[in-house]
Amino acid sequence: MSGHSQFKNIMYRKGAQDARRAKVFAKIAREITVATKIGGDDFSANPRLRAALALARENNMPKDNVERAIAKAIGPDDGTNFDEVRYEGYGPSGIAIIVETLTDNRNRTASEIRSAFSKFGGNLGETGSVSFSFNRIGHMIYHKIRGGFDRAFDFAIEAGAENVEEFDDMIEIVSSIESFADVRDAFVREFGDPIESGLVWRPTVLAQCSNDTKTTVQKLIDLLEDNDDVQKVFHNINEE
Repeated sequence: MSGHSQFKNIMYRKGAQDARRAKVFAKIAREITVATKIGGDDFSANPRLRAALALARENNMPKDNVERAIAKAIGPDDGTNFDEVRYEGYGPSGIAIIVETLTDNRNRTASEIRSAFSKFGGNLGETGSVSFSFNRIGHMIYHKIRGGFDRAFDFAIEAGAENVEEFDDMIEIVSSIESFADVRDAFVREFGDPIESGLVWRPTVLAQCSNDTKTTVQKLIDLLEDNDDVQKVFHNINEE
């Protein structure tokens, strides 16, 4: 795993999110609504909702937006249902890409995702055609933790995390998807909100490619992330 590459991606995404704030809030609101519909509005008993609310805090989403998203889920049924659909494919030079979506129209979303891949010389594959070369994990990123890396490591092991790594002034905590909610909750209670957290797809093997390919793939990712139905995009480029 290339930690520096991971953090470069994080900082780039943060900058892109700041530039598209309203769109980011809309995506988070959709996740809050879906999490509430599935598990109820009691966040203490709904790990997915807790994660969505943590994401809202990380992005400084206004409280009113959060409350409207929850109210939409528990209010009168407006007939809108979102399906979780994962798309997998290959971008330029065979770069593996996973796209997670929440959509109320599978046909529309599939068409738009396929069109984006085609525009930049890629193609969609079948479910499982790419994800077999990734691991599904929970992760959190902190800029600083009081007590430093040693404190973070000891606390993470006690909380049930699998790994802790430090790069520059950032610390990443990795957990299994099963223990992620408990680990995240423990860290939030002890150290406050992380700068990023969630379930992610991490490549088991990173792909080496030219700067031109990286630029083209980033354009594809930007186009995908600009789609209202797309929640997250993952790839296997080694950016070091």
